[in-house]
Amino acid sequence: MSRVLERPTLVLNRTWQPVHVSSVARALILVWNGAAKVVDPHDFAQYDWADWSKLRPDTDELFVQAVTMQLRVPEVISLTTFDRVPRGEVAFSRRNLCKRDGYTCQYCRQKMTGDELTIDHVTPRSRGGQSTWENCVLACVECNKRKADKTPEQAHMRLLHKPIRPKWKPLYATSHLPIASWTKFISEAYWSVELEP
Repeated sequence: MSRVLERPTLVLNRTWQPVHVSSVARALILVWNGAAKVVDPHDFAQYDWADWSKLRPDTDELFVQAVTMQLRVPEVISLTTFDRVPRGEVAFSRRNLCKRDGYTCQYCRQKMTGDELTIDHVTPRSRGGQSTWENCVLACVECNKRKADKTPEQAHMRLLHKPIRPKWKPLYATSHLPIASWTKFISEAYWSVELEP
């Protein structure tokens, strides 16, 4: 059951703009407290806690087993009071760097898992390079060794993309894959990182 409670739920604001992604557990708490309603992605009907708790899951549908009932897993909820899309910045982190660079070495263009990649400072730290969006890229271990304490030009290595700060989007921080029904509420642009020119 804990895995079901950790599944992603899309959170919309009152005007149905995507705000973020929460867990099923958090979404159910928001609905129970009256701070949100469940949105049925098939017919866009909204359900408060009393109505949602009466619905029985289909045989192939995920559910949360409570003491006296089975609750359908909400895929989308809308907040009842929040009106604005928050603005923010993408935090500089290894996970977000992996998202920006698409889990790809920025020198040899090889796609890898996050564990197989290192963070390379384009201008090496020994030469004053900072750990920033504009100076860090993903590199495989071999390319990072080859570049060593040089700039890409000195090492005769070409960057796949110039490192830049990604634009913030409400769903940028989520580590979950999107659920198919979310496409009715979110444009495809939200799934990929939009980079500043």
